[in-house]
Amino acid sequence: MPALAEIIAVLDGWYPPLTAASWDAVGLTCGDPDERVGRVLLAVDCVPDTVAEASQRGAQLLLTHHPLLLSGVHTVRADTPKGALVHRMIRAGVAHFSAHTNADDAHDGVSQALAETLGLAGVRPIEPAEEPALDQLSVFVPPADLDALVAALSRAGAGMVGNYDQCTFTVEGVGTYRPLPGADPADGIVGELTRKPEVRLSMVLPRARRQPVIAAMRAAHPYEEVAFELTEQARLPAATGTGRIGELATPTTLAEFTTVVAERLPKTAWGVRAAGNPDRPVRVVAVCGGAGGSYADLARAAAADVFVTSDLKHHGTLEAVAERVGLGPQDPMALIDAAHWATEWPWLARAAGLLRQRFGAELDIAVSELVTDPWTLHAP
Repeated sequence: MPALAEIIAVLDGWYPPLTAASWDAVGLTCGDPDERVGRVLLAVDCVPDTVAEASQRGAQLLLTHHPLLLSGVHTVRADTPKGALVHRMIRAGVAHFSAHTNADDAHDGVSQALAETLGLAGVRPIEPAEEPALDQLSVFVPPADLDALVAALSRAGAGMVGNYDQCTFTVEGVGTYRPLPGADPADGIVGELTRKPEVRLSMVLPRARRQPVIAAMRAAHPYEEVAFELTEQARLPAATGTGRIGELATPTTLAEFTTVVAERLPKTAWGVRAAGNPDRPVRVVAVCGGAGGSYADLARAAAADVFVTSDLKHHGTLEAVAERVGLGPQDPMALIDAAHWATEWPWLARAAGLLRQRFGAELDIAVSELVTDPWTLHAP
C-alpha cells in the first residue's frame, strides 16, 4: 500500500496547488502523510454522509472536490459542525484531501470531465491558462561535482518537466578565472589565471522555487563564487484553462440538448433549466463545472450556442439572454443551469480512473453515489 504522502504527490502533479485560487484552501485537511492507504473514497463534498461512508468502507482517505475548511475557522471543537467532522475522521483513521479550483481548470479536471460527459468533441479551454512561470538556470561546474549538484538542485525543485525529473542539458567547455587578493579559491592560485575544464549545466525550475534552488546551488557548489545565469522563460498558453468549449457530433435544438444534459448528469431535486429560445440551433457548447456564471461573456466571445454551468443569477441571466433578443441576426447564446453538485460529479470518475491507472491493485478506489446537493425538494 502506498503512503498517503505518495498519493498526495501524485494528486499535486495532476492538480498543482499553485494553480488554485488565492482564496482557496486545497490539500490535506487532516491525516498523517506517513500512514499507508489501501482504500480511497471520492466524493464532491466532505459532509457527514460521505465521512460516514468512508468510515463504513474502511477507507483511509476521503478525496473530495470541495474543501472542508474553505472559510476561515478558529476552532475545530467537536461540538461545531466542521470540528465534529474532523474529529470523526481522525477517530476513524480517515484522512481528508481536497482538490478544488486547482482541479477545475486542470487537463483532466472538472470542466474537461463535464464536456466529455455531454459528448463534446474538439474540446479546448474557453480561456487558456498560461503555462506555469519558469526560470532556466545555467551554472558552470567542474565535471567531478556535476552529479552532486544535479541531485541538490533536483531536491530543491529544479529539473521537473511534466512527469520527468532530473531533466538537464550539459555542455563541456573551459572556464577561466583569476583569484584576486582576499579570495579563497577551491582550485587555483591568487594572482594567477586559471583554466579549468567545466560543464555548463542547464535546468528549468518553477519561478516560485527560485530562492531555494539558488540557495541549494550555492551550498552544493565547490566554488567560493558561483558563475551562473538565470533567465525568465516566456509564458505560453497551456492546454488547461477556464471552462471548456467543443462541438456536438450532430446539431440539435436547445430543448433537445437540455434533455440530454438532464439525462447525462446525475439526478437532483434542482434538475436542469434553460434560458433561451427552445428551438435555437445548438452545435457549439461551452461548459464550466460549478458556479461559472461570470464566464458567460467568455463563452459568448468564443461563439458558443449555449453555455452549461450552475448557480446562475437572475440579473446575469437577463443580461446574457433576454436583453439580447433582437440585437443580432440570430438568437443570443442560451444558458443551461444545472445543480452545482451535478456538474462537478463527473470528475470523480475521471480522477478515480487516473488513480487506478497509477496505483493499480495497490489501491481500492470507490466513487460515492450519495447525492450531497443541498437542495432536497422541487415543486415546478
